Amino acid sequence: MALRLVADFDLRKDVLPWLRAQRTAAAGARGGGAGILENNYESLRVLNVERNGNIIYTYKDDNGNVFFGLCDCRTRQNEHLYTFEKDLQVVSCSVNSERTLLAASLVQSTKEGRRNELQPGSKCLTLLVEIHPVNNVKVLKAVDSYIWVQFLYPHVESHPLPENHLLLISEEKYIEQFHIQVIQEDGNRVVIKNSGHLPKERVAEDFVWAQWDMSEQRLYYIDLKKSRSILKCIQFYAEENFNLMFEAPLDISLNDSGFNLVSFGCADLQNQEKLSKHLTLCVFTNHTGSLCVCYSPKFDSWEQITYSVFYFHKGHSKTFTVALESADSYGTKGITFLNLDYYVAVYLPGHFLHLLNIQHPDLICHSLFLSGNTEVVDMLPHSPLQSLSGSLVLDWCSGKLYRALLNQSYLLQFLWNTRLDCEKMAVLHCVLSCGRDSRFLEAKIIQWISENISSCHSFDLIQEFIIASSYWSIYPETSNIDKLLPYSSVLTWNTEIPGITLVTEEIALPLMKVHSFKGYWEKLNSNLEYVKYSEPHLLYNNSVVRREWHNLISEEKTGERRSVVYVRSILDNAVKVISNLEARRLVKKGPVMKPLDFEPRLTPLFQEEDNHQRLLMGLMVSELKDHLLRHLQGVEKKRIDQMVLDYVSKLLDLICQILETSWTKHNVHPCILHFNRRASAAEFAVFHIMTRILEATNSLFLPLPPGFHTLHTILGVHCLPLHNLLHYIDNGVLLLTETAVTRLMKDLDNTEKNEKLKFSIIVRLPPLIGQKICRLWDHPMSSNIISRNHVKRLLQNYKKQPRSSVIDKSSCSVEFLPLNYFIEILTDIESSSQALYAFEGHDNVDAKFVEEAALKHTTMLLGL
Repeated sequence: MALRLVADFDLRKDVLPWLRAQRTAAAGARGGGAGILENNYESLRVLNVERNGNIIYTYKDDNGNVFFGLCDCRTRQNEHLYTFEKDLQVVSCSVNSERTLLAASLVQSTKEGRRNELQPGSKCLTLLVEIHPVNNVKVLKAVDSYIWVQFLYPHVESHPLPENHLLLISEEKYIEQFHIQVIQEDGNRVVIKNSGHLPKERVAEDFVWAQWDMSEQRLYYIDLKKSRSILKCIQFYAEENFNLMFEAPLDISLNDSGFNLVSFGCADLQNQEKLSKHLTLCVFTNHTGSLCVCYSPKFDSWEQITYSVFYFHKGHSKTFTVALESADSYGTKGITFLNLDYYVAVYLPGHFLHLLNIQHPDLICHSLFLSGNTEVVDMLPHSPLQSLSGSLVLDWCSGKLYRALLNQSYLLQFLWNTRLDCEKMAVLHCVLSCGRDSRFLEAKIIQWISENISSCHSFDLIQEFIIASSYWSIYPETSNIDKLLPYSSVLTWNTEIPGITLVTEEIALPLMKVHSFKGYWEKLNSNLEYVKYSEPHLLYNNSVVRREWHNLISEEKTGERRSVVYVRSILDNAVKVISNLEARRLVKKGPVMKPLDFEPRLTPLFQEEDNHQRLLMGLMVSELKDHLLRHLQGVEKKRIDQMVLDYVSKLLDLICQILETSWTKHNVHPCILHFNRRASAAEFAVFHIMTRILEATNSLFLPLPPGFHTLHTILGVHCLPLHNLLHYIDNGVLLLTETAVTRLMKDLDNTEKNEKLKFSIIVRLPPLIGQKICRLWDHPMSSNIISRNHVKRLLQNYKKQPRSSVIDKSSCSVEFLPLNYFIEILTDIESSSQALYAFEGHDNVDAKFVEEAALKHTTMLLGL
């Protein structure tokens, strides 16, 4: 299953054995018989999950007494809190962080254990109980409407016996906060100070919907202003103050939806049928400053389902209409929304599971839509699920508390089996966002890419993997990086998702009501500011690097290279990247900590200078660093320097991993670097994957590991016929490096076929490299090329002068007057000191060498 629910707590396993042991011990103390132990605990259920993870539960004994217990999430120890010796039905319950006060809201029950809805005198009692030890009970409310209670948990929990703050949420649409001071008497006896008068204040009123975020101590609620739904949020702090943080209009109608609460404890199961007829509405946030409102209206038809997600941190909403494949309701009446950090899961049992990317919701292809297959969507519970803070999920019926996680194993398997490009894209990002054991996940994805390199038509697999994986490798390090670095190689997506209709609309941004932000609120405000003043150029691309790199290469060819200091600084950046890359490849050997060692490389990369790739690498570091320094305010330069090195190193490492996976898969032998053998099928496969890597990186203008072009060229010589090889070279697919051509000149003999190959390669080399390479080939053709270049340079500025000298025939080995005259001119030019200085270093190339080369070449052409 794409979504994995890991049980954190189970009433039947974590509580029931303890209750039975307590009951057995009590029966033994009273001398009771076995018949007393027949209670089947059908009434046992979870009431609340507090911020510290402690779980409050209740059950009724055979006499109808209401028992309250607590399970400590850290120690897994159970504790009896209190027992009401009356037949009451629990509405809500909460305990303070010190476990000294218990707040409970209860209603009268009939003999059948149900609330008497027809009895006008029915009362809802809200009680505050001193439980350390059990002392007094104070009535906070005695009204006809339901009341829910919730203690606030301060962020600082170390100071003893602080003032306690209790929220009371009334069905009459108001919320109050009680301030309760406690004092310590007679040793450990904790009592309420001035219990006759507890200060209180009104927090909110006239609301129709409210949600409690226990982890972040936030209250979201909606009030209706002129038939408009306004979402508001109140943040509670460790001290007794609180702030209204924002107001946001919601384009939904709540006039006829009734009163609805989310995450204020667990609602009475007997009212679930009533609650399920209401709309579903919940707010999700995460640490990156996202704010999502998920909304599903009431629906009567099972032909299609509609739900909406308001991405306030992005400034737009998306409404999804899902065509259902069957009309079976599977025992449930509504959609469940679950918070999965970077994703929201939208779940309708037996029908579909959608994983919506809330961090990057712009393109629909970044979200995963699963439906129809019972193996995919039918493994989650069909009972109502409640999403709590973080990734916690509570199953009301079974009393199980789960931690919801994306299932890496399933997603990887799904990646292999799916045929839709949109699902490949979505799953790729789902897997990478999991963030657990990234090296393992990358290896699995690379293995899949190597098997399916040509299976995608809508996007380039290698490009998408390199960009996405590099992004996620540094994403957690700082906020706002998603606005500055590309997340995907795909800019637009127009292909429809089967069974899904999508409408995207702009929405009004939340209005922040405070001016000083910290933590989450600072990040949310930053996101909102970005939406208001978004600038397309903020997202980094390599266009500047492309232009500057071409300038440097052009200068190199003309010999007009700019400041040596500038070029040296660029190359120093490359050295830092390669050093950082090698340091990242350090691995630990064995289960015990041992000295670190380098993971050996399979491919012959990083074994040559390759100044062109080092320039590209260094330029990318320089430009990316400048880009982040301009837009990442408040982040120290040293940290940005390391982020950039990590990012560029990751790009190169991923390319190496792809190549090494292909190398291993095809069991390529090291003798691939020699020319004295024919190409194998394995070499053809590696050459193909290298060509695809080159295509992917060229369009994004990303650097390649030094040695990549050498290896690619050598494989090309092995695998391609000469005309195809030259076509690849002329079109820039194969780049001739000095290392590759040097090896070619040395390793290939001078057969007619090889002579043709060598000559075709030499004439395509840049002049500076070509002059070096020609000296390695002891052949008339090579001598001819060297001579031509030498003569061209000598005669470049030659001016004809009158001559009176007579040719000395004794110095010529052959009577060939035009050649003799030409050699005399070259000799005169070489004799000048200026000419010797200009051609210093060109050893063994002079007029005599030119004469010999010309004669050999003429003899060869005439077949003499």
